Amino acid sequence: MTETHPSDWDPRSSAVLENQIAAYDQLRGRCPVAHSEFLGWSVLQHADVVQALEDPQTFSNAVPHRLTVPNGMDPPEHTEFRRVNDRYFTPDLMDAFAPSCRRIAADLVDDLPRDVPTDLMPALAEVFALRVQSAFLGWPTELEEPLRRWTAKNRAATLAQDRQAMAAIAVEFDGFIRDLLAARRQAGDAAPDDLTTRLLGERVWDRAMADDELVSLLRNWTVGELSTISAGIGILAHYLAVHPTTQQLLRDDAALIGAANEEILRIHAPLIANRRVTTQQVEVGGQLIGAGERVTVLWASANRDEAVFGDPDEFRLDRDPADNLLYGRGIHVCPGAPLARLELRVLVEELLARTTELAPATDVAPVRAHYPGSGFATLPLVLH
Repeated sequence: MTETHPSDWDPRSSAVLENQIAAYDQLRGRCPVAHSEFLGWSVLQHADVVQALEDPQTFSNAVPHRLTVPNGMDPPEHTEFRRVNDRYFTPDLMDAFAPSCRRIAADLVDDLPRDVPTDLMPALAEVFALRVQSAFLGWPTELEEPLRRWTAKNRAATLAQDRQAMAAIAVEFDGFIRDLLAARRQAGDAAPDDLTTRLLGERVWDRAMADDELVSLLRNWTVGELSTISAGIGILAHYLAVHPTTQQLLRDDAALIGAANEEILRIHAPLIANRRVTTQQVEVGGQLIGAGERVTVLWASANRDEAVFGDPDEFRLDRDPADNLLYGRGIHVCPGAPLARLELRVLVEELLARTTELAPATDVAPVRAHYPGSGFATLPLVLH
């Protein structure tokens, strides 16, 4: 049973939501292990986050109230289901998907207006995330709009911590996936030859994966992908628009785009946080945390820790990649990281190759996203 603790901060206050990154920077220096009713113990420093990531026995991932494959599992369940997961993100599969990913990116960039302010979030970032994920899994295009609406509802319910709404929204999403699985089973040998159909043949512990497990795995891939990829695209596009020297560097040498993406997304994280729960009493950053306590790993703070990165806003391509926690670390390192890296690299390549300049709109400012989202809710840019 968790104890009652005084709050050190309010993650949902207007001051925090207005600029989450700046708020975490300020809190990290004042209270590096901070308690709130909303997030439990928030861990903000790089070293303390790494401690949690590298000790899954103490910092358990079995936090969700519902089955979450594989992220919400601990070994040995996590080990078995992660084995299945990782078969879908191999270099060969990424290479095979790259041409489709590039066609989607190129078509969307070509369709964007030129020389007028355009909100890149709905016009590019959100639709690319939806379309590329559906293509990767072999899902029909008619799911694109329902998934877009679902993502917005899910974000709002999570911020409000409306458990009833979150449960209903989860059931709605699971219904999409169950219908897809049922259609493929009904089609038999005529089912599409795609990753969703292939999943139906997966086994764990010498038995077929249950539908609840398949649905959870696909939910985990898709929910994480839709929010973080769209946020990442917005962050990357905004950074390049307001840093023309970096933009020109990447236009001159596209081979730097992959490393540059990692550094920009270290500066401004597309995924704010993940949850853990302690299995025993543990000391973190000088703070004693009891067993059964909620812990929030704040990636958006740890990746800006001055003790590791110096000036966190300085763009540098010579940093040690091992220090960057963009995709996590340890046994729970992001399951879809190879796909995310591919998608972001290809999108930026096509965005720069098919324009001559990305510039901020002069008459309207971007609006930052609120927790649990990151990046921008609106992003008016001008493409030339």
